[in-house]
This record gives sequence, structure tokens and C-alpha cells, in this order.
Amino acid sequence: MTLTKPVAAPPLKHELRAVATRLLLPFLVVGGLTVLMGLFLTRVLDNSGVADADVATNRWLVDHRSGSGVALSKYGTLLGETPTIVGLTAIAAVVLRLVYKRWREPLLLVVCVSGQAIIFLITTLLIDRSRPPVSRLDDSPPTSSFPSGHTAATTAFYVGLALIVAWHTRATWLRWLIVGIGVLFPLIMAFCRMYRGMHYPTDIAVSIALGLTLLATALKLMPLGEGGGRGRPG
Repeated sequence: MTLTKPVAAPPLKHELRAVATRLLLPFLVVGGLTVLMGLFLTRVLDNSGVADADVATNRWLVDHRSGSGVALSKYGTLLGETPTIVGLTAIAAVVLRLVYKRWREPLLLVVCVSGQAIIFLITTLLIDRSRPPVSRLDDSPPTSSFPSGHTAATTAFYVGLALIVAWHTRATWLRWLIVGIGVLFPLIMAFCRMYRGMHYPTDIAVSIALGLTLLATALKLMPLGEGGGRGRPG
């Protein structure tokens, strides 16, 4: 009888090289498209029905605020604050490395969260979009309304973590439940940011698309099933 030696998971150096060669250019393209979308919203659609619908939505939400809604939206916003995302990403990366015994999972999560943050910062420097003309419940940071950093970060982290854990989960129903929970977080964040008057609906939509596009690109070009290690059970 011949025994086959298990394939070892690629070392960190190999995975970092893969990130540089496979993901750098596509992420640059995604960043460029995000900037172009911002220019389109602020230069082409600024006086259109889309802009009017943006403002109307924000005003409707302000008109329907309640004491409990304001309190809940404040706590909901904390899910996507920079310290929260940075801390949770660091913890999740360590746990993923320890549980799955390889670098692919934590590296993909860190790269996607970091990628959206870099794209967000560059985009806010290039796109000058004022905050919605409504009563705002949070202090405005020195960045434009486009895109929503909270929403993009929440999408990249929570959905990314959910997809990774779901891929390693055996039961189909449980995989869908995990992904559903992950998707719920950016939806909560989207509502909170608009409810508190900090972003337009179009800011939110592009931010969710940014996070999802980075995740889809990373998982497509660096699939979790590649390269040995524990891999997916069953």
C-alpha cells in the first residue's frame, strides 16, 4: 500500500507573492472605477432626478426619526467604526490562521479590508461631495460624503468573514445562515448612516458594491480551495 503525503499549505511568503501578482492590478482597477463613479455622481448626476431622490430619501428618514431609532443607529454605527474594524480584523486573522492552519484565509480578509480602506481614502481626496443637507447626528470627519467608509468596511469585513467561514462549513443550511448574517451587517450599517444624515443612498450603494467587488475579485483570483492545508470539509 502506498501512502500519499498531505500537501502542505503554502507559506506566507508564497501567499504574499500571490497577492501582489494576482490582486494588485485588479484592486487598482476597482479603485479607479470607484473614483469614476464618484465623478459621475458629482459632475453628471448632480442636478438630476437621481440627486433629487438622494436628498428626498435623507429628508424622509430625518422626518421619521424617533428616540429609540436614534439610539439604536448610534450603536449600529459602532459596528463599522475604524477602531472596531481594525480590532476585529486583527482578531479574526489570528483565529482564522489558528483554526484553518494556513495563511490564505486571514490574508484574504486583511487584504480586502485594507484594500477598501485605501480606496476609500484616495477617493475622498479626489471626490468632493458635500454631506446631505439635513440634520446630522454625527460629527463630520474631514472626508467627503462619497463613499461611505463605514459601509465599505462593514461589507468587506463581515461579509468576507462570513464567506470564509461558510466555505469551511459542511451543512448547506448553515452555510446560507452564516452568509445571511454576514450580509445583514452592511445592511444595518447602510440604514444607520442614512438615518443619521451622514450619507446619500448612492454613497451607500457604491460602498457596498466596492466591498463586494473586492471580495469577489479576491476569492476568484485566490480561491480558498487552492493550495492544500485543511481545506473544506466533506
